[in-house]
Amino acid sequence: MKSADIRRTFIEFFAERDHRVVPSSSLVPNDPTLLLTNAGMVQFKPYFLGEEQPGYTRATSVQKCVRTTDIESVGITARHNTFFEMLGNFSFGDYYKESAIPWAWELVTEVFGIEPASLWMSVYEEDQEAEDIWRSTPGVPPERVIRLGADDNFWDMGATGPCGPCSEILYDRGESLACGPDCRAGCDCDRFLELWNLVFMQYDRRSDQSLVPLPRKNIDTGMGLERLAALKQGVATIFETDIVAPVLQAVSDLCGVGLGEAGPTDVSLKVVADHARAATFLISDGVIPSNEGRGYILRRLLRRAVRHGRLLGIERPFIDGLSDVVVELLGVAYPGLEEHHRLVSGVIRSEEDRFGQTLEQGVNLLGRVIEEARGAGEDTIDGPTVFYLHDTLGFPLEVTREIAADQGMKIDGDGFDRLMSGQRERARASREDEADEFGEVFTGLLRSCGATAFEAYTVCGLDTTVSAIVVRGEPVDQATDEPEVEVVLAATPFYAESGGQVGDTGTIAVPGGSVQVTDTFYGAQGLVVHKGRLTGSASVGEPARADVDEAGRADISRNHSATHLLHWALRLVLGTHAKQAGSLVTRERLRFDFTHFQPVSPEELEEIERLANERVLEDAPVDTDVTGREEAVAGGAIALFGEKYAESVRVVRMGDFSRELCGGIHVERTGRIGPIRIVSENGIGAGLRRIEATSGHETLRHYRRQQELVSRTAVALKVAPEDLPGRVQELAARLKELERASAREAAKSAAGTAASVMETGRTVEVAGVRMLFATVPGDDAGRLRDLADMALTRNELGLVALVAASGDKAQLVVKVDRVVTARLNAKELAAVGGKVLGGGGGGRDDMAVAGGSNLGGLAAALQAVEKSARERLE
Repeated sequence: MKSADIRRTFIEFFAERDHRVVPSSSLVPNDPTLLLTNAGMVQFKPYFLGEEQPGYTRATSVQKCVRTTDIESVGITARHNTFFEMLGNFSFGDYYKESAIPWAWELVTEVFGIEPASLWMSVYEEDQEAEDIWRSTPGVPPERVIRLGADDNFWDMGATGPCGPCSEILYDRGESLACGPDCRAGCDCDRFLELWNLVFMQYDRRSDQSLVPLPRKNIDTGMGLERLAALKQGVATIFETDIVAPVLQAVSDLCGVGLGEAGPTDVSLKVVADHARAATFLISDGVIPSNEGRGYILRRLLRRAVRHGRLLGIERPFIDGLSDVVVELLGVAYPGLEEHHRLVSGVIRSEEDRFGQTLEQGVNLLGRVIEEARGAGEDTIDGPTVFYLHDTLGFPLEVTREIAADQGMKIDGDGFDRLMSGQRERARASREDEADEFGEVFTGLLRSCGATAFEAYTVCGLDTTVSAIVVRGEPVDQATDEPEVEVVLAATPFYAESGGQVGDTGTIAVPGGSVQVTDTFYGAQGLVVHKGRLTGSASVGEPARADVDEAGRADISRNHSATHLLHWALRLVLGTHAKQAGSLVTRERLRFDFTHFQPVSPEELEEIERLANERVLEDAPVDTDVTGREEAVAGGAIALFGEKYAESVRVVRMGDFSRELCGGIHVERTGRIGPIRIVSENGIGAGLRRIEATSGHETLRHYRRQQELVSRTAVALKVAPEDLPGRVQELAARLKELERASAREAAKSAAGTAASVMETGRTVEVAGVRMLFATVPGDDAGRLRDLADMALTRNELGLVALVAASGDKAQLVVKVDRVVTARLNAKELAAVGGKVLGGGGGGRDDMAVAGGSNLGGLAAALQAVEKSARERLE
């Protein structure tokens, strides 16, 4: 049975049972507590928590997922992978165990035809209800229903979130794969394959780890498509299924080794195939390699794949070719792969090239560390070094371990683990701070006050009521003269920060005072919070007048509409792979991040700016309407990377050329944007570029400033503005000639000083190496390096050491002829002299410098350098 048929059969089974078929969401979740979508239920989390109402009570989906918790097991077991597709059915307060369990049994045994004698069913040890339903389901062998503990049969998302007891359907692959005589259902070996997990979602785990009952009981199930495909296709591992095997075969074709031909290479073949699949999907969903968050996960996957490629003998970049295979296999099921194919290839090529340099750098550093450790009589590479290689250079831990083992060395694994744990804890705390700062307070207010009536699209001012006041993270009934207060209104004309557009500013007037609003944001889904300074007093329940700063709103609207025009122009000039990947829209400027894998040329930027301004002059109408998400996308509306959209979406149309899903506030016609000016363009990561621009009044202010500068410069140079270029070229040519003349004089002076140094300095010869040691006058301290070079080359010396006093600092330069660097090291000699001068030194093997505050130690520093040089030569 092909994987495509498995997807279709699963979806049709639940669609026939009144489930809404919901498309897979992005791998980038709309959830600050998660880096990546790791389960089918992630996009439904607000429904489980009761924060949102979906408009349906049953759903089914095939969700793309990435998990890296078991990354070290990939390639070793038959079932572990980082990227997988999860088949799932969900109930939001509709059916519960009484339907979920019999349906699962029916689908697995009757529809997919899996033999009941090969199945085991586990339930949570305290879940009598689930056990009774299983045992009463027709066809279920009662003796194959077993109880297991929380580690196996209580599911949660991690530290916080929806959770509950679960029941797993396990496939017994036979005693031949047993790990020992005591192997039984629930064992983590390759004999028992977890096929389907039925989660009975009934709790919300809070940050204090308490379990709070959810508003209603829910069902969340997940079955790995690849695992089911392995069973239905009669293969031993997921890597031999029809959606993975072609990728693995492409790797085999590159290295000339097939699966099963050489035991040690099997793991590398599987790792490369799996990681190529994961990387292709992550980049397609807008994840870009970086050193933090989800970008680091992608970077780790790519670099791990490169390393295993090296172990297979593949030295050239190759993963972008594997992504082509992934797109060909799964592009029909996931159209985004085809749409972003060019971007995926470009990002992978860039990252492979970058890691090729890092790999060499890491190997060289590791070689030096091993040599130093051996010299100190140690056999272990310390944890901080291993962590630096891993965290800063992106050097895979297994690479460090293997290279060390080849040299008879070990690594400090415990030290590395401590540093990694500290980093993970800091990252976890950061995510929780981001997600939970006053979060529970606002969630509680949402429950008690209800969602804010959002009127920002239609008015800039309205009469309303104060629903809540928060001071220093605590709800209060009344507040007086607070420098910072957060106010929730029953209805608001203020736009809350979202989609890159900053929140509105303005005023909230109440009978006893007013709030100067400096920011507006969502405290919880649907709850608009106004932050500002309270003058006078305000109380919950009293009437209020809310007024937005209309001039500020107008400037923000211009910049937001300008981002849409730039997005349209970018895709026209660079290609459709150029897609918005983030933005910031303020009153003064706009910042626009987009996917592209090389710098945008000045000519391209000029064309982008020209096209955008042409649309401004066209004065095209800007319209908005609300429609279904799938209908909007099918109609050509652009959905942005990493964004999660509700079933109903807002579409912003500009003329007949731009259509985007957007919740922001815009001008009514493009002509009101005013002139658009691109200020800068630069790279901010692999495959990610950033444009900064202005529009409207800010652009006009810039042009006025430029005109003023031109006028002032023309007056200063006593020419007309149109003659400025010629006058500047004339002055530049004159300056260049003066610099040449000055350089000639300086060279003559340096030559004279070098000759003087030879006369006044002391020249000695040791073991065939002539060495010069001299003190240079303070006026020439800035030319020590040049003097050392000149003295060395003109007088056939092997070493030159010069010292000088400049202001309050003593300086030392050591220059060694390359012929004798095997015997004399300039960096080491400079370090010796630097200690005498009260400082340190650094440089190369043939040239180094040192300095310090000991002005009286110049002669002693030369003596120390000479003594050290003699010891090395004799």
